[in-house]
Amino acid sequence: MPVGDRNASRHRRTSSRESRRQRLLIVGPSWVGDMVMAQSLFIALRERFPEAPIDVLAPAWSQPILERMPQVDEAIVMPVGHGSLELGKRWRLAQVLAKKGYSAAYVLPNSFKSALIPLFAGIPQRVGWRGEMRFGLLNDIRLLDKARYPLMVERFVALAYPDHTPLPETLPRPRLQVDAAGVADLLENQGLSLDRPVLALCPGAEFGPAKRWPERHFASLAQTLIERGWQVWLFGSDNDRAVATQIIELLGDDTGAHSRNFTGQTTLAQAIDLLSCATAVVSNDSGLMHIAAALGRPLVALYGSTSPAFTPPLAERVETLAIPVDCGPCFQRQCPRGDLKCLTELLPAMVVAALERLQDSSISEVGEG
Repeated sequence: MPVGDRNASRHRRTSSRESRRQRLLIVGPSWVGDMVMAQSLFIALRERFPEAPIDVLAPAWSQPILERMPQVDEAIVMPVGHGSLELGKRWRLAQVLAKKGYSAAYVLPNSFKSALIPLFAGIPQRVGWRGEMRFGLLNDIRLLDKARYPLMVERFVALAYPDHTPLPETLPRPRLQVDAAGVADLLENQGLSLDRPVLALCPGAEFGPAKRWPERHFASLAQTLIERGWQVWLFGSDNDRAVATQIIELLGDDTGAHSRNFTGQTTLAQAIDLLSCATAVVSNDSGLMHIAAALGRPLVALYGSTSPAFTPPLAERVETLAIPVDCGPCFQRQCPRGDLKCLTELLPAMVVAALERLQDSSISEVGEG
């Protein structure tokens, strides 16, 4: 056997042995969109350590998302709320995790608190960005170069490799799995039909109103699509229900009959399954935007106070729309000027045009078909 082949074979055997010795813990983020983007890290780690179990420590709400990620072996519920210290609870969970024999932990949040459990659990390698001066808590601590890693997903994936390692030319994209049988049951239980194309609208944004496209624009878009033969489903949390209700109230009686308001009415798992049925999705910059992208749905993402230059949806069939304004992106929860120019001037006709570009044929042709 040539020397090169023997070396390659020896490297594969060594990598395989290292993979079997590994068990990896991820301390996951606290926001829906960030958790979806974190799947890119999980994929990178699975490629590096194909036989190593990957567990994710994260808030309970994230379990329906993690269950749709084949790279995740176990979702471990974080018993401490976001922003709380509760050292006793962190210590007790760490003693349970210590028995699992983790070889490495990857801490995605930048807070001091998020690095405590891996330390308490005695995990030998603890990887993360410096964040809140976490010297001593992390022992593979990285100093972030924002120019080198402008995207959040790049910052996540970079942790999968030794420091200063060049990233892959193409980053892995999140891809959530869907159970077709479960989707069929949900459609039947909800009395839904797919005889008309489905436009899914995600009009909420937990961050604040400076990320929310105006209700009247959502209503105008919905009216146009329904008149062309589509149906409209609205998604979001209970906090978004008032916004979604206002959108439906702005529709005429005839078109309103072809809309369904699911905000606050579904679990996150059900919302994921229903979104997988969408012919197209229009969303503010929100967690549901990232879920729609990870489901491979044609997506128009609307940006106001924030920017797709940091957390864009990671998919192919995506159009991001933003209006250049002299005051933005301001990254504020409330519009400092009070006019929401970046969103009010993003007109429904622009969104219709973007949707048409995403379709194989025009929206009117899809509706008539």
